[in-house]
Amino acid sequence: MKFGLFYELSVPRPWTQESERTVYNNALEQVKLADELGFDQVWAVEHHFLEEYSHCSAPELFLTACAMVTKNMRVGHGIIVCVPEFNHPIKIAERTAVLDLLSGGRLEVGTGRSATWTELGGFRAHPDTTKKSWDEFVRCLPKMWTTETFSYEGEFWSMPPRTILPKPYQKPHPPLWVAVTSAGTELDAADRGLGSLGLTFAGFAEQEQKIKEYRRRIQLCNPVGDFVNEQVNTVNFLFCHEDDAEGSRIGRHMATTFNYLASQLVSAREAFPSKSYKSLGLLPQLRRQAVGPDSQGEGAEGLALGNPERILRAVKRWESVGVDRINFLLNCMEEIPQGQVLKSLRLFAREVMPHFQHPAISATTPVGSAAQ
Repeated sequence: MKFGLFYELSVPRPWTQESERTVYNNALEQVKLADELGFDQVWAVEHHFLEEYSHCSAPELFLTACAMVTKNMRVGHGIIVCVPEFNHPIKIAERTAVLDLLSGGRLEVGTGRSATWTELGGFRAHPDTTKKSWDEFVRCLPKMWTTETFSYEGEFWSMPPRTILPKPYQKPHPPLWVAVTSAGTELDAADRGLGSLGLTFAGFAEQEQKIKEYRRRIQLCNPVGDFVNEQVNTVNFLFCHEDDAEGSRIGRHMATTFNYLASQLVSAREAFPSKSYKSLGLLPQLRRQAVGPDSQGEGAEGLALGNPERILRAVKRWESVGVDRINFLLNCMEEIPQGQVLKSLRLFAREVMPHFQHPAISATTPVGSAAQ
C-alpha cells in the first residue's frame, strides 16, 4: 500500500487578488512536507470553469512546481482530458515528456474524457464522441513517446510523419492510467493494460467486486503501451487527529463541504444524456443526499477521518480488498487551517504509514509476458 495526495484546488468566494495564490502555495507546502514524510505521489486534476470546486485548469504547471519542491514523490497528471477540443494529442505527448524530464522520471499519466456539461459544453465538445477520442489518444500516446518518427490518420486527429520531441526520461514511457468514475470504465482500463485511477468514494463491497474483475480481465489484455500497468488507485479524505471525536468532526466537515460542492456540478449524464453518457438518475439523487457544510452526519465507510487507530483500520480494510494506492484530499475550500492540515499529515506519517512499509513490488509487466 502506498499513499499520495490528490488536488482539486478549490477556491472559496469571495475571490481576492490573493485567493488563488494562497490555495496554490498551501498545496505546494503540503506536497513538500509529504515528500519529506515519505508519501509516494501527488496527483492534480484538469478541470475548467468549475467555480470554487476546482481552479486547476493547468495541472502540468502545478505539477512542475511540485516536482521542483520534491525529491522522491511521483507526480500524477490525472487526468488529462483526452478530447481534441480540450487538448491536442501532440501537445499532450510533448508536455508530458517535458514534465517527465524535469521530474527526473517521476511522471504518471492519467487519462479521461471529462464528466461535466459545464466543461464539455464550454469547449463545444460533443458527448457522444468523447469515449472514442479517448481511445484513440491512449493508443497513440505510447507510440508518440517511443518511436523516432510518428504519423497517424484517425477519426479525431491526424498528422504527417514527424519526430515528436522531447522524449520521456522514463523508459519505455511513463505509466498510463484511466480515471474510473463510470461503471465499467475499470474494464476499459483492464482491456488496455492501464492502471485504474478510481475517483469515486465507493464502499468496500463495491470496490472489491470491481477490483477482482479488473485483476481477472487485465490478465487477458491487449496493452496499448509497452507494459501493463496493473495497479488500483483510489481517492479518500484524510484528517488525522489525536482525539478521535475532534478528528472525525473536522474531517466530516471537510468531506461534506466537498460533497455539497460536487452535487452542484452539472453532470453530462443529466444535462445531455447520450449513448456515451447514459443517465443514471444520479443528479437528483446526489442533491437529495448531499449534506451541507453544517451537517453532523456520519461519513461514508472507509474514510480516513479520526484518530490514527480508526484510520489504520480503514486503510487496512482497503488493503484487504486489493487497493494498491490511496490518494488523499487534505482540504476543501480551505475549511481547515493550514497548520492543522500539516499536523494531520505528520501524525498520519508517524502513526499509520509505518504499518504499510513493505518491500516494493513492481506492478508493471512488460508486453509479451502478460497473456495476450
